[in-house]
Amino acid sequence: MNYKYKKLGEILISEGMITSSQLDEALKIQKKEGGRLGDILVRLGYVNEEQILSALSKQLHIPYVSLASGKLKPDSEQDLDKLIPYDFAVRNLVLPLFRNLNLLTVVIFDPLDLILIDNLKKLTGCEINPILATKSDIIKAIEEFYGREKIFKEAIDSARWEGIEEKEISIEEELSLDKLIARAEEAPVIKLVDLIIHQAIEENASDIHIEPQRDSLRLRYRIDGVLYEMPPPSKSLHLPIVSRIKILAGMDIAERRLPQDGSFMVKIKNRLIDLRISTAPTDDGEKVVIRILDKSRVPLDLSKLGFFPEELEKIKKGISASYGLVLLTGPTGSGKTTTLYAVLNELNSTEKNILTIEDPVEYRLEGINQVQVKPQIGLTFSNVLRSFLRQDPDIILVGEVRDLETAEICIRAALTGHLVLSTLHTNDAVGAVTRLVDMGVPHYLVSSSLRLIVAQRLIRKLCSFCKEPYEVKKEDLPSHMKISTSIIYRPKGCQNCRFIGFKGRTLISEVILVDEEIREAIYKKLSTSQIMQLAKKKGTNTLLESGVRRVEEGITSLEEILSVTAF
Repeated sequence: MNYKYKKLGEILISEGMITSSQLDEALKIQKKEGGRLGDILVRLGYVNEEQILSALSKQLHIPYVSLASGKLKPDSEQDLDKLIPYDFAVRNLVLPLFRNLNLLTVVIFDPLDLILIDNLKKLTGCEINPILATKSDIIKAIEEFYGREKIFKEAIDSARWEGIEEKEISIEEELSLDKLIARAEEAPVIKLVDLIIHQAIEENASDIHIEPQRDSLRLRYRIDGVLYEMPPPSKSLHLPIVSRIKILAGMDIAERRLPQDGSFMVKIKNRLIDLRISTAPTDDGEKVVIRILDKSRVPLDLSKLGFFPEELEKIKKGISASYGLVLLTGPTGSGKTTTLYAVLNELNSTEKNILTIEDPVEYRLEGINQVQVKPQIGLTFSNVLRSFLRQDPDIILVGEVRDLETAEICIRAALTGHLVLSTLHTNDAVGAVTRLVDMGVPHYLVSSSLRLIVAQRLIRKLCSFCKEPYEVKKEDLPSHMKISTSIIYRPKGCQNCRFIGFKGRTLISEVILVDEEIREAIYKKLSTSQIMQLAKKKGTNTLLESGVRRVEEGITSLEEILSVTAF
């Protein structure tokens, strides 16, 4: 079909992408607010970027390509990165593909941006042959071409050959302290450590693992709770890398027999990021784990954490009490600390005296008095808690209830007019009652002090670009699971999610607001299953039921929920 003289809206209607009424609606908005028709149609949800560019391609007779087609790969034989620098490419969403004499073929998102095309002519000295692609595909292609992995591999190679001998050190003690410091301060090692950290931050990793093996070195990033291997440096670089990290963290580089902890901060794109370092001696050398704490990426707003509206209402009601014990439960890495900080942020005001005792202090919060425990000098949870009670507190946060002494002080504080927030390692919400009783706290104290229990888990979200629907049959579901829809989604994998199928995380939760009826059930020593049945009658969803809702919404996969709630 010849679209040469047709308008964009007419092409979209001809292709069956929109209806006449949808076009009329978009045209009315365009007349009132201005802007481009394609952008308005995408905003209204009638079409996506790919459909608009496909129509533009037919209207303007400009080719349209995608990452999936494999045609978004610049010619590696030509120095195209010198024609269009990385900064210009990122700022303007352009990517050079190949050059033929004085004609440069460039991928762009907006073919109607004549100023951009004119700037490209001036920058490159070439005539421009434009090709269309979506924003997301261009961004991914730019990163692949100019990208972090290419620079990262170059840094590894340069560190391997620029002044560092390629040989294995079989006995670490043979290296003197002076030699260790000298190697750690060599430019290639400094550049390599910087890139390891910067790439992890750009990938939204939460942890970096540098692990010596017998004949190699392994580098892994934890992204969305899962560890992924990255291109590793040579084993001969292990000692210089570890020494460089220790120097930055103010640790003892000569001590390799005992575990050590340290920290330092880096500034990237005007963001201050806290790095917590932990080393542990292994048979093959020191293993290093770097915890990345980027406050700018942590939503300290309860409404943005992922709780369902009815759960959020219960939480806000529970924390609004003037006294009582609020417990968050779940395994390590389930997001309990983030939720605690969001609760503190919700409660923080000039009228409240808020004190926290943590191990470690994860994030600094303005207007809140935070204390880091130091057991080596006797600054323990229980000792600090006793002193807190003489500091006229309104709200006390205890990082974790680990023993009977801490539990008793928390409950005493909760019963004497203080709101106490803390965490416990239990599988579900009602398990907090059993855990406190097992520690030695009497049932009557547990029942009278508890106000709110929240159990939570973090789940991976399906990539919105590539998740695919499929029909699930009832016979394929576990007997204890019920799903109200027959069409759910599963991961597929694309460039946007690094072919993993998941991108980002949210939470599932179990929220029990302790009222008089539940309090009496705890006092009467009813079983956890009986207490849970009572809570369910009051609207509490189990973790599995919360997960099923996420599956029905298309947020995550069935397998992800089953793996997270299997206990």
